[in-house]
Amino acid sequence: MRNLFSTPALFVLFFTAAATGIISCEKIADLTPQPKPTDTFKLYTIQTGQNYCDQNEIRFVSIPGMKFDVIFDSTAIYQTLTTENQYDINKLYGFSEGLNHQQNSARIGWRWSDSALRLFGYTYVNGRRIEQEIKTVDIGATIACAIRIDSNYYWFKADKDSVRMERGLVADTADGYQLFPYFGGDEPAPQLINIRIRDKQYP
Repeated sequence: MRNLFSTPALFVLFFTAAATGIISCEKIADLTPQPKPTDTFKLYTIQTGQNYCDQNEIRFVSIPGMKFDVIFDSTAIYQTLTTENQYDINKLYGFSEGLNHQQNSARIGWRWSDSALRLFGYTYVNGRRIEQEIKTVDIGATIACAIRIDSNYYWFKADKDSVRMERGLVADTADGYQLFPYFGGDEPAPQLINIRIRDKQYP
């Protein structure tokens, strides 16, 4: 039986067809729409003159912690009407422990101050408010955040940086409600603020 490729003309014909097919497949793949990085993020908006985000809701939780990604855009660069209020910490995401988040709760907070966007661990411990800076972050960056319960402590993480903060309870889980983006502080939002958050499975 004669080999299919023993005839030079057949070999050239086969090779040309195969090459054309490969090139054609590559062109089709290039035209396929690629998902944008923000496609899986939920947009939270705080309107000018408001404190609560439009997407604020009641969501009860019983969790050992939480993980999420966040993206701030240029709307996170703001100027308060009263100068000292620039140093108030806005709230990003977290949870209460019980039915009063000003008694026991854990959140990551944020603010724009001294020409930088800063993230904080922000807690209430038996009615006492405590805050600690985690790090500065870039506008437009995707920041991996987490809050973890560790006995009578919380761990707050932003990318590779973390802080440990006191906790008022010692249960293995936080039983309360979800806390959503909130501006202030003493002042409402001076402008429309957009925050994109993507929930992730914990741990």
